[in-house]
Amino acid sequence: MAQSFDIIVIGAGPGGYVAAIRAAQLGLKTCVVEREHLGGICLNWGCIPTKAMLRSAEVFHLMERAKEFGLSADKIGYDLDAVVKRSRAVAKQLTGGVGHLLKKNKVTVVMGEATIPAAGKSGGKVSVKTEKGTEELTAKNIILATGARARELPGLEADGDLVWTYKHALMPSRMPKKLLVIGSGAIGIEFASFYNTLGAETTVVEVMDRILPVEDAEISAFAKKQFAKQGMTIMEKAMVKKLDRAKGKVTAHIEVKGKVEQHEFDTVISAVGIVGNVEGLGLEQLGVKVDRTHVVTDEYCRTGVEGLYAIGDIAGAPWLAHKASHEGVMVADLIAGQHAHPVKPESIAGCTYCQPQVASVGFTEAQAKEKGYEVKVGRFPFIGNGKAIALGEAEGMIKTVFDAKTGELLGAHMVGAEVTELIQGYVVGRQLETTEEDLMQTVFPHPTLSEMMHESVLDAYGRVIHM
Repeated sequence: MAQSFDIIVIGAGPGGYVAAIRAAQLGLKTCVVEREHLGGICLNWGCIPTKAMLRSAEVFHLMERAKEFGLSADKIGYDLDAVVKRSRAVAKQLTGGVGHLLKKNKVTVVMGEATIPAAGKSGGKVSVKTEKGTEELTAKNIILATGARARELPGLEADGDLVWTYKHALMPSRMPKKLLVIGSGAIGIEFASFYNTLGAETTVVEVMDRILPVEDAEISAFAKKQFAKQGMTIMEKAMVKKLDRAKGKVTAHIEVKGKVEQHEFDTVISAVGIVGNVEGLGLEQLGVKVDRTHVVTDEYCRTGVEGLYAIGDIAGAPWLAHKASHEGVMVADLIAGQHAHPVKPESIAGCTYCQPQVASVGFTEAQAKEKGYEVKVGRFPFIGNGKAIALGEAEGMIKTVFDAKTGELLGAHMVGAEVTELIQGYVVGRQLETTEEDLMQTVFPHPTLSEMMHESVLDAYGRVIHM
């Protein structure tokens, strides 16, 4: 006999497990189905372990700069295996925490591979292939939260030896000496930053006209200069056409300005995007529309099939864990009859944890102009901030974009130390529909990096103090 629930969530990543917990809080009988690891890619193979590794690289970089701070550090080095071991331990701790939270909230967890035989007015059915056999579940509402995986291009497929995906890069079999990173989005740049900091001779190839192509053009340009200072080779408007693999080396055929160059590496990391995990669920038979591996939904994550929702990476860009979590909460609220607020993509911050960090929210200057806004733009450099200088982190900038007519904060863009923490101030500002006057009248504590956020706003209106 099938187990019956109010909601079945398929996938226990940051979208799925949060949706399940919120549903349980609202008194709904909830089940979450997960085929591999609680916490999904984010906790196990993405957000968390990468940040743990990047922290190790950051500390190593600070140790190398000890003399700048009046300190001495001899025989500076690292143990790559120990760095990876710490990263995996952090991931394991958080995964265990997810299991505890689900149990605490009385969410039923079923480990296995799910398919959806039925969904709609007559109710939903989920069939789960487990180690003990097939388990049948029913619920009026089903939430798809199956996430995404690394995209693989023909000829650039990972083999785990010479060519890596993010998973291989998180558990490296060796330290690369000469590394090629294909793709300069957040994943590619973070791994390039990590391995470059630890001494790998690193080249980044980006098919677009600039690295970090979703960021504001000025921020991308600033970041590129910093990466070049650190010894990275950046190749923009370039494409890896093929990889010739031999023992211990890879020859990359890279097309630049219409000519194909050959460059030799010992390791390649492919970071050319992601594809949604839509296969094997039975979505086609249910009438769910899938566009380029992503489920098409409305602003409330509804698929068009009654009682069937899709959240997080499977529902398309932006591919961010925090977007998935908030969509999960929204859908749980919607199902429970609460007042649900759609998640607005343009008010979600994007963060890249390279060195220097990059963070942004809202429209870039170019996007704002394309949308017809008359803009006022403010900028403030880290070199003008006392806290940044005291930290030894004087390289960076903050940029703000306002609607010249209304004073609405249209976008904010940052590059520099700890900007992934600072950006939330502007996120709150956009959520509260803050104007330039509100921000200018806000008192920022001194000495802090956050003072630069104030100065950037002041600069947009000709009132900057410390520049």
